[in-house]
Amino acid sequence: MTILALDLGSTTGWALLTGDTVHSGISVFKNGRFEGGGMRFLRFRRWLVDVRASAVGEEIGAVYFEEVRRHMGVDAAHIYGGMLAILTLWCELHSIPYSGVPVGTIKKHVTGKGNASKEEMIAWAKGKGWAPGDDNEADALAILDWGRAQG
Repeated sequence: MTILALDLGSTTGWALLTGDTVHSGISVFKNGRFEGGGMRFLRFRRWLVDVRASAVGEEIGAVYFEEVRRHMGVDAAHIYGGMLAILTLWCELHSIPYSGVPVGTIKKHVTGKGNASKEEMIAWAKGKGWAPGDDNEADALAILDWGRAQG
């Protein structure tokens, strides 16, 4: 089954499992200086369309995302909420099952403790043979690993 895992934010970490191959990376959805506030959400929606198209011959069977219940700032909360709205709408439109995974659950799944640091998450991903560009990509890989373990 093809699985898409996301760590939503201005810098979104993503991991896509197609067959036995894992692709991952970071996509940046920050607004430019002369852009309106909704542009990041339009780019995110376009990105989702492109990811779906890149899963050549495979339909995305499930989407898992990091379920954040508390943000450090108002802007981060608004960005997360907007991206979550776009993601869940897109999943509903394409009949793709989706599920949020609490941060502590993801961290405990891969490191054994629910309060693992960013460095520990990156170290876990590197230990699995991946080369995450940052903690967002490492988190997405951990979410993918969790999703794959769910069967």
